[in-house]
Amino acid sequence: MGESDHNYEKIMIMDKALQTMINNMPAKTGKSLAEWKTVLKQQTFTKHSEAVNFLKKEHSVTHGFANTIVTLSKEENTSNDDLVTNQYKGKETLLPIYESLLSMVSAFGDDVTITPKKGSVSIIRKRQFALIKPATKTRIDLGLKIKDKPTTTRLENSGPFGTMCTHRVRLENATEVDTELKEWLQEAYNKSVS
Repeated sequence: MGESDHNYEKIMIMDKALQTMINNMPAKTGKSLAEWKTVLKQQTFTKHSEAVNFLKKEHSVTHGFANTIVTLSKEENTSNDDLVTNQYKGKETLLPIYESLLSMVSAFGDDVTITPKKGSVSIIRKRQFALIKPATKTRIDLGLKIKDKPTTTRLENSGPFGTMCTHRVRLENATEVDTELKEWLQEAYNKSVS
């Protein structure tokens, strides 16, 4: 089992544990997750811990459930657009590169999923095959997963991406989203189902 398989298994176990917790919520706390989210929406908290303490003190919810409820409520309140907007705050000059990359990968097929996270955007088919991250104010790092592909001056080793990707391409200008880059993205996309 490779490290990525092990991580995937850990995520699946975590998801299972979380799902069990959500299923047990009405019996253990008296309300479903949706009902708790409604309770939290009626309050204003500046910190995560304030919301957790509110649930513990006012509703006698145990710490584990309170923490889970607050975390899941927050995730829902941050839309994908907000996540991308926050990534490019002060780095707006990089948006044309980001948009060119999205347009390129979206053309590969209907099975491409674009998933914004806090610091990057994952591009997934059956598995993640690319990762777009605004690395500095003047550069986007594009991570690619292309097994057994030799590195070049432009197609470097994964660097800061570690095992999430096999390669990295540094992009400072939208003109660098070119035919060569498209071929690499296409190769990563094609290999993401095997």
